[in-house]
Amino acid sequence: MASNSTLLIIGGGLAGAKAAAGAREAGFEGRIVIVGEESHDPYERPPLSKEILRAEKASDSSRVNDSGHYAEHSVELITGDAVTSLDAGAKRAQLASGTSISFDAAVLATGAAPRKLTLPGADLAGVHYLRTIEDSVALHDAITKASRVAVIGAGWIGSEVAASARQLGADVVLIEPLPAPLHRVLGTEVGSVFSQLHTDHGVAMRLGVGVAKLEGGSAVERVVLEDGRVEAADVVVAGVGVTPRIELAEAAGLTIDNGVVVDQNLQSNAPGIFAAGDIANAFHPHYQQHIRIEHWANALNQGAAAGANASGDPTPYTRLPYFFSDQYDLGLEYVGYASADDEVVIRGDAGKREFIAFYHRGGIVTAAMNVNIWDVVDDLRAIITAGKRVDVAKMADPSVPLSELVS
Repeated sequence: MASNSTLLIIGGGLAGAKAAAGAREAGFEGRIVIVGEESHDPYERPPLSKEILRAEKASDSSRVNDSGHYAEHSVELITGDAVTSLDAGAKRAQLASGTSISFDAAVLATGAAPRKLTLPGADLAGVHYLRTIEDSVALHDAITKASRVAVIGAGWIGSEVAASARQLGADVVLIEPLPAPLHRVLGTEVGSVFSQLHTDHGVAMRLGVGVAKLEGGSAVERVVLEDGRVEAADVVVAGVGVTPRIELAEAAGLTIDNGVVVDQNLQSNAPGIFAAGDIANAFHPHYQQHIRIEHWANALNQGAAAGANASGDPTPYTRLPYFFSDQYDLGLEYVGYASADDEVVIRGDAGKREFIAFYHRGGIVTAAMNVNIWDVVDDLRAIITAGKRVDVAKMADPSVPLSELVS
């Protein structure tokens, strides 16, 4: 785009901040405007379920950039406002404050919203969701005063919140309708490692059963399970997933299917309008399918790529999905994208929680996760990217160097 062009970034989170950085790093000299609903400068969300929730770090420690960064890079940062309508044809956005912004290209980075409980009692006081800094601070205060904390949903947020709550000294019950924590991503075998991890740290696990209702007077007091069991809890944390915030894009006529559908260059069906982060259902060249990723690294890297592509000649986004998690003394990294029917091979000792899990289809590795084993992600990424069939016995054998699996 020309130096007198305007790049509008809709969304003031990590993906939005990185989109601005990506555009500048690509040489874009025009106007950049970021519009974010929250009153904060862009910040990263992983600490909300970890260090900030446990009050080990200040709430402003997760800012993407220091306060002077945006002015120094000639980025107009508008916080506490929102784009209420988007005209994709006229390339014009209307803000809640009444401001109207014309643009030449735009990046949608509106993120996702926590999925709300719809069961009876869900509106009682004491029911919490975790998405913002304010949510994290409020949840910390609630947990430190709680008699018992019930976490509904053992996905990444639920599992991390349960771990942090235990580290804060709370009595915790973790409830998950599937057979194991993180079942949708990791499967039963690997998910069971996390079930034992939480059990070993004193979390009461209620697996394979859903929640029927919440009960209490003015505030929650009990969680009634579908099998009739009753769990006392005066703090309930719902970690039952998120939904991409696609309302603006949908109203603007963009193609929607599990998020905003974008091509390998992260561009939507509307020329000049790109999407990144939680809302982007992007075509991935390696997997030859559209995938939507809700993790920190995706916002970080895909945001930068969308900003660069929106400001100049588009380049396919080929980076493999990646995420990490820390729970108690367990740290993990996951790279790639596995399907539910992929087979899993364990290299190492799952009982000691020191292993690599390979997900594969007939020996072709689609994803891998290292647990308490470090400095192997580059090797794992190379194995996946190579796309070659690997001998399953070698895959499972720790004495075979990972580099040999590539060749």
